[in-house]
Amino acid sequence: MVAEFDKFVEAFAYHVEAQTREIFNGDAKTGNKHAKKAIAAFDKLCAHGDAGRDALAVLFTHPRMDVRTAAAAFLLRHRTAEARAVLEEAAKGKGLIPFAASEALKRWEEGTWALDPADPVSPPVKRARSRTRSKSTQGRGRGNHRGKSGD
Repeated sequence: MVAEFDKFVEAFAYHVEAQTREIFNGDAKTGNKHAKKAIAAFDKLCAHGDAGRDALAVLFTHPRMDVRTAAAAFLLRHRTAEARAVLEEAAKGKGLIPFAASEALKRWEEGTWALDPADPVSPPVKRARSRTRSKSTQGRGRGNHRGKSGD
């Protein structure tokens, strides 16, 4: 099992590095392909529960800031104190990675962070759109057939 975890952790780190490289080279399309592969590696780790998540935490000390911050962003719920420390340190700098770290922290504080929800089975809650109508459409809602023959 540990060897399998190592394979997914290595894949996560590789694809985060590749994503960063491609974005800095101006190739967002290829960068996004690597992002999807990093997420797939994370999902495979999560399939093993908290043991899989714990395996990813070794990247908190990775030599590359992008890999450290990506791992921390994904593990905020599971390893909150350690992940926040990694992100707070990264957010002190300037550039894309520090910005991403500060955004992850911001989303966490807002309560909108959802990279690894506690209950992945529950669908996200959708908010209803406003149902206010303009004056010109009032009285013409569903079920209102005034003025039609047979009423």
